[in-house]
Order: sequence, then structure tokens, then C-alpha cells
Amino acid sequence: MKLEEVIKDFKFHCKFERNLSNKTMEAYSIDLNQFEQFKDYKNLDINEFDKHKLKDYIQSLYELDFKAKTIKRKIAVLKAFFTYLEFDEIILVSPFRKMRISIKEPTTLPKTMELKEIVKILKFLYKIKESFNDKNLYSYKVIVRDISVIGILFSTGMRVSELCNIKLNNINLQAGIIKIKGKGDKERIIQICDNEAKKVLKEYFELFSEQIKKTKYFLINRLDKQISEQSVRLMINKYQKISGIDKHITPHMFRHSFATLLLEEGVDVRYIQHMLGHSSISTTQIYTKVNMKQQKKILNSKHPRKGLSFVNE
Repeated sequence: MKLEEVIKDFKFHCKFERNLSNKTMEAYSIDLNQFEQFKDYKNLDINEFDKHKLKDYIQSLYELDFKAKTIKRKIAVLKAFFTYLEFDEIILVSPFRKMRISIKEPTTLPKTMELKEIVKILKFLYKIKESFNDKNLYSYKVIVRDISVIGILFSTGMRVSELCNIKLNNINLQAGIIKIKGKGDKERIIQICDNEAKKVLKEYFELFSEQIKKTKYFLINRLDKQISEQSVRLMINKYQKISGIDKHITPHMFRHSFATLLLEEGVDVRYIQHMLGHSSISTTQIYTKVNMKQQKKILNSKHPRKGLSFVNE
């Protein structure tokens, strides 16, 4: 069997047997397509693939200057592919069994926002909201929606993809509970406890209830369709600029800030892991490295140099 044919079978397996999300399927397709196109691999018989051909391809990824994280993902997809072939007895043994691959990613600390920056954006939005006399204007409704979007990001720390995929039946406005479908279709529940945030969400729903019920998604755009991730990014970028914050802000920075601010308040990292939907606690623990407020407090109170003076008076 040619590689091209076997990849089609693998995609079917991923979509209908493993029930992978559309987003994951899209990423798999991109990575497998790149593998197919390399040196016309798609026309090779699947049994022709050995560790040397895979090493050749992996070497090309480095030469194309992909980031270590991207290379790791592409290799993970190929490993899953060849494991499937071995399991289904299409090949005898996966060539990855004879390879040792170790890719070190540089540790990059998450970019966060200061609390005062988040407050500045939200105060700016609430000020615009309060300036309206006619609440029937569409521009008023948009401001209420935008406050809702930023309010949810700040209150829950969810991913922008999770935000855009909130369905009407996933949210209980009265109780302030949102059921989130995260990576790998794992579900978790998070609460919005702030009364002001819940009040705005209720108002948003009242303003757009007809359109929301029709589209089934909680957050919608001006075409009454599900809001896109790009729309959220552009929205945040717009308010960052007009509120006078001289720093590029992304939706994911609200997530990073959510985790860091909770850590600064002494919340156990395991609770934060659950709220963020991290499968591994090591992913959450990276936030302990950016918790500068707690670091300063520890060094000021616990460092052995405290109370020592080396200056003769």
C-alpha cells in the first residue's frame, strides 16, 4: 500500500474511531500532508519506511527552522500514525521503535498582564457602556457582548477556543456555572462567582437571546454566527490600544494572568491545574516561575541576609 492510501485510513480511524476534535484533525492533516510531500514520500510503499527515512524527514524540519515545540508535535503525529499501522498489522514494527529522539524545548515563561492592566480595560469598557442612553442601539449590545467575552476570559482562565465553543446548554447563568469542553474533548466545570460579571452575562443573553437560541452558541458575532477566535483576538487588541495600554495583549494572556494571580493569593497549584484543564501538573507549575510577588515576599521575609548589615556606621 502507498503512503497516501494508508494516511487516508489513519485519518478515518482518528475521526470516527478515536473521535478526535475537528481542530486536532486539522493539525494532523497539516502534519501528515507535509510528511507526504517530502521527497514525494506519498508514492512510496508503506513498508519502505525505515528509521533512516524518518531521520531524513526530521532533519528537514530542523533545516526549515521550525520551533522545537512544533517539531515535537509533528513527530508525535507520525508516532501515532506508525503505531496505528503496527497495531492494525499493516506493518510489522514501527520504525520509531528503533529510534531515540530527544528534543529539548527552551523554557519560555508565560506572558502575563498586570492586574491594573486588566482593570484598566474593563473600566474603559464599563465607562463606554454607562455612556449610552439608548440601550436598544446595536453598538450598546456589542459593548455588553465584549465585556462578557473579556469577563469570561478573566473570570475563568479558559482557552480562547473553549470560549468560542461555549454552547447555550453549557452555561447556567443563574448559578454562574460553565461546562467547558477542553483539549481532547475533556470536560470540566468552572464557576463565575463575581456578581457583576454574572449580571453582565445575563444582560448579554437578554439582548441576544433570540440569536443565541437560533445559533446554539453563547457568544455570537454581528452575523449572528458563532464568534471566531480571530474576532476575539482583534477585539482584545482594539481595546488594548484605545484604553492606552502600550503592550500587545492576547486572549491567552488572560489565562496566564488568571493562574498567576491565583498563585499570588496562595491558591494550591492542584486547584489551578483543574480549573485550567491541564492534564499534567508540570504544565501548571510553570506559573510558579512567574509568580514574582510571592518570590519577593519569600525573599524579603525568609532570606538569611534579612536583618544583616555590613556597613559600619
